[in-house]
Amino acid sequence: MKIGTPKEVIEGEARVAMTPDSALQLQKLGYECLIETGAGLAAGFTDAAYKEAGVTIKKTANALWKDADIIAKVRIPTDEEMGRLTKNKTLISFFNPGGNEAGLEAAKAKGANVIAMEMVPRISRAQKMDALSSMANIAGYRAVIEAGNNYGRFFTGQITAAGKVPPARVLVVGAGVAGLAAIGAAVSLGAVVYAFDVRPEVAEQVESMGAEFVYLDFEEEQQDGAATGGYASVSSPEFREAQLAKFRELAPEMDIVITTALIPNREAPKLWLEDMVKAMKRGSVIVDLAAEKGGNVEGTVADEKVVTDNGVTIIGYTDFPSRMAAQASSLYATNIRHMMTDLTPEKDGQVNHNMDDDVIRGATVAFDGEITFPPPPPKVAAIAARPQEKVKELTPEEKRAAEVAAFKAQTKQQVTLLAVGAALVLTVGLVAPASFMQHFIVFLLSVFVGFQVIWGVSHSLHTPLMAVTNAISSIIILGALMQIGSSSVLITILAALAVFMAGINIFGGFLVTRRMLAMFQKS
Repeated sequence: MKIGTPKEVIEGEARVAMTPDSALQLQKLGYECLIETGAGLAAGFTDAAYKEAGVTIKKTANALWKDADIIAKVRIPTDEEMGRLTKNKTLISFFNPGGNEAGLEAAKAKGANVIAMEMVPRISRAQKMDALSSMANIAGYRAVIEAGNNYGRFFTGQITAAGKVPPARVLVVGAGVAGLAAIGAAVSLGAVVYAFDVRPEVAEQVESMGAEFVYLDFEEEQQDGAATGGYASVSSPEFREAQLAKFRELAPEMDIVITTALIPNREAPKLWLEDMVKAMKRGSVIVDLAAEKGGNVEGTVADEKVVTDNGVTIIGYTDFPSRMAAQASSLYATNIRHMMTDLTPEKDGQVNHNMDDDVIRGATVAFDGEITFPPPPPKVAAIAARPQEKVKELTPEEKRAAEVAAFKAQTKQQVTLLAVGAALVLTVGLVAPASFMQHFIVFLLSVFVGFQVIWGVSHSLHTPLMAVTNAISSIIILGALMQIGSSSVLITILAALAVFMAGINIFGGFLVTRRMLAMFQKS
């Protein structure tokens, strides 16, 4: 079968759904690759590069749509493009099925199959095909670059001979994929970064990236992420008021605000209101990543940059991924390639559109002349949340009784172990020489003390603790080296083995420690 990529017809769209690298991988799956002439130029991929990768160049869009069995593109197809579909052809693209009823009906009438890339379920197995996350990652990063371009000052703080420069203060609203990408970029540039999200469980991710999570003094039971496909759930009016109050408190202090709150097929919630914009300092910048759906900020104009009367710049561009076309095309083409890998399990160049597969079924919005949107929920939950059971609060008397019972049980166990150990030592002492017993008792005491020390350490610290204390094996090496020249062959062999195993312990311990420390070091 043939898979083809046409040139995007939406004005200003620079991405392409097939790159020379992805074409090589698709050919390994048994497909013949086609591309319309000039389709990749805006993203930096020439026709010559495609030819070198074995891709056939088609001069016109009509020729490509006619010859290709599978069409892979980026933007939602236009009416003209939908008219080129025929029965048994497969279209893979962003499609917006929730707001594109006409497109679904056209696909049904044509008998074509449509896979909507934004409908890929958010389950672990499908992460490699999650085009929404790929594009959101780029949008978050690019939002920081655009903000820096319009801010006109340093992100990082500096102390120079000319004076002290304070760092920029950045607030990221929404800690999803785009938000986390923005946090990472802003932190790496040296800004002081704050982040807010209605899901308190993401606080750990935010703080691990070097930002400060903004908490609300408000308690509200949140929905499980699986119920909303991994997105934040809609909050109550009371929560929203507490949220807005916090934003009003933060607005005068922030130099840059990046808003990312958006759920597919819904209008963007208004989170940064006009009075908050007015409270910001002159020269501040707001980047609204939800501008395509109305924006999170009052005053956002889609695809435009607006400067308010008090000198605040509001950026409402909707083409952030396209502004980094080469990177965006590479990631999106990889998402497409992984989708084709699942569609071609035999790697024979033939599509096996398995509607029993969670990922394929979830992304398919039209199949065999029928509209299959919306899909059923996946058999595997998007985010498996462990139910939290409420623990019954014990009274002071019950707590005291439980502590006494635990102490008695522990004491009984220790007395039993000591009695058994003493009996074993006495038994060995009856037959062993005095010189052996002296060393044996020291050995037993060492084991006992070491066990008690390690047992008292928190479980979360066991790995780094053991990685460091393994170096104590050097004591074993010293003892073994003293015995390795013994006249007894058996003692020599045992000493050599002790040196070998203790050496592995020492070098392995330091290697593990180094790798663990590297995890916490910034590159």
